[in-house]
Amino acid sequence: MLPKQLAVPGGIVNIKLGSVAIPAPEVLFQGKRVLVLENEHQWYAVVGIPLNTKAGKHAVQVKSEGLNEKRSFNIVDKDYPAQYITIKNKRMVNPNPVDLERISSERPAINKALNTWTEQPVEDILFSIPVQGRLSSPFGLKRFFNNQPKNPHSGLDIAAPTGTAINASAPGLVINTGSYYYNGNTVFLDHGQGLVTGYFHMSKISVKAGQIVEQGTKLGEVGETGRVTGPHLHWNVYLNKTKVDPALFVPELCVKQTEDAQ
Repeated sequence: MLPKQLAVPGGIVNIKLGSVAIPAPEVLFQGKRVLVLENEHQWYAVVGIPLNTKAGKHAVQVKSEGLNEKRSFNIVDKDYPAQYITIKNKRMVNPNPVDLERISSERPAINKALNTWTEQPVEDILFSIPVQGRLSSPFGLKRFFNNQPKNPHSGLDIAAPTGTAINASAPGLVINTGSYYYNGNTVFLDHGQGLVTGYFHMSKISVKAGQIVEQGTKLGEVGETGRVTGPHLHWNVYLNKTKVDPALFVPELCVKQTEDAQ
């Protein structure tokens, strides 16, 4: 099955490519490989749309058996709401030189995880909710920490008590675990073809790099490590090296977000 399509910055576009009677084509968006999977006997490209994408006409490049063509699609703008957060640890807003050195030293390991590409087939990318809790911050919020503008919210926050189990949202390979300045205790999973999930701010990590996990395998426990205001899971989903809205992969989360907003 396919994730929910939402043709906005931070969303997903599903593009039908043709019958599975022919080999799967290679698809590129903005020069980056795109996940291609089978759905109802058709190949589909599942394209992650960066948050900084401008509204209007865009295209993917499709290559297969001598064919090289573009498939166009339209993106409409979305005005994400603003969120103002007070962080007591001011170094989490304005890191000192030592902090900046640590942050810089952590980037290669994080980037390596996010740049992972494996050619394995991806059969189903409907995920389960990784932790039971309250949806505290949706994806895409314009964020202000101590009234300073920062990067938009890149994932989905689920508030839960410290120690609550965090489970793999889908089968995958643990490609990185670590303790990072902003993310705290972190696990990254590779699900194939550039589909990667990240689980942040854990109090405890229960898996190791190189471990294969099934959907529902315990990855660790909720905590408040890194830049946080309380215990929660920050859950990221990446497609073609792009952060996209995790709720689009979980039908019940789309409903839950609506209920929690009421």
